[in-house]
Amino acid sequence: MSGKICVGILFGGRSGEHDVSLQSAASIIKALDSAKYEIVPIGITREGHWRIGQDALQPLAQYLEAGDPVTPSVDPTTPKLLSLRPSHQIAQPLPSLDVVFPVLHGTFGEDGTVQGVLELAGVPYVGAGVLASAAGMDKDVMKRLFRDARLPVVPWELFLRSDWESRPAAIRKRIESTLRYPLFVKPVNLGSSVGISKVHNRSELSAALDLAAQYDRKILVEKGIDAREIECSVLGNDLPEASVPGEVVPINEFYDYEAKYLKEGSNLIIPARLNARQKKQVRDVAIRAFQAIDCAGMARVDFLVDRKSGKVYLNEINTIPGFTSISMYPKLWEASGLPYPRLLDRLIQLALERHREKSRTHFTYEPQAPK
Repeated sequence: MSGKICVGILFGGRSGEHDVSLQSAASIIKALDSAKYEIVPIGITREGHWRIGQDALQPLAQYLEAGDPVTPSVDPTTPKLLSLRPSHQIAQPLPSLDVVFPVLHGTFGEDGTVQGVLELAGVPYVGAGVLASAAGMDKDVMKRLFRDARLPVVPWELFLRSDWESRPAAIRKRIESTLRYPLFVKPVNLGSSVGISKVHNRSELSAALDLAAQYDRKILVEKGIDAREIECSVLGNDLPEASVPGEVVPINEFYDYEAKYLKEGSNLIIPARLNARQKKQVRDVAIRAFQAIDCAGMARVDFLVDRKSGKVYLNEINTIPGFTSISMYPKLWEASGLPYPRLLDRLIQLALERHREKSRTHFTYEPQAPK
């Protein structure tokens, strides 16, 4: 397949967003131009086992069940990235990957862990690097960086799971002394609204904290506002661009996991019905948020717009957003004049460009001998 770019689509993973990852990866594989790319799906099971198959059109769930077992190699002298498990043989040699497209939502994929493996292996990859991925996944660190960049965020408090379990009365008192109901309670390191609760009063608080504690050792509690949910897509490396904003009108009280993936009825309004000032602010802040965490490639930036005051708040950044054909990230770019297949082309080129730029960096130092 001479002349084609060999793209590894990395999907599945150990997070609570495993199924969402399969949907995103299937959409990407379907949309990639087979005349330009050799497509290599690489699956990671829920237990963390890596699998590779021989047919890119095979249902992705079958890769996870019956694919050949492989392990990631961090040897930068080979572009293969993958190596066979001991005593295992396959009919065809493992491919040499030109670039990897991680489609791993949530922990163990969107948090810098896989990005670190790819960095060690020296393989170009789509999206944010280790730092931005980790910061973008940690809602507390993310908000601190946004606050330091003078971006508008809602007030929040942070607690450790161990503190909640050992001092529940003190934690409840601290929350109620600094924040007013309604509140949002969230596990710090997770996506797709998994483990998030909206708390209307004291009677709902303990159950929400218990739920968040199931998914992370850090728990974030933030002020709830009566807000419209606005999203904006960002694309680029050193000179990022922002799409038109869109609005999510969830079928549930907020855009939780059920409203995103399980229940029909949520509406996406593109472009969002904002005034000119709000649209400009959303796009400007989206780019600044992208730069605040040193992001690269892509991100979807989420906002809250207060229904009464019209004030715009930055909610969070998602460094590997949903990528199905109906997901907000590609739909916003399509509305901005960049169709899904061309968006994928651009992301792959950005990955290769960023890898070339990083290759200019010296990682060793050899002092010159004194004259």
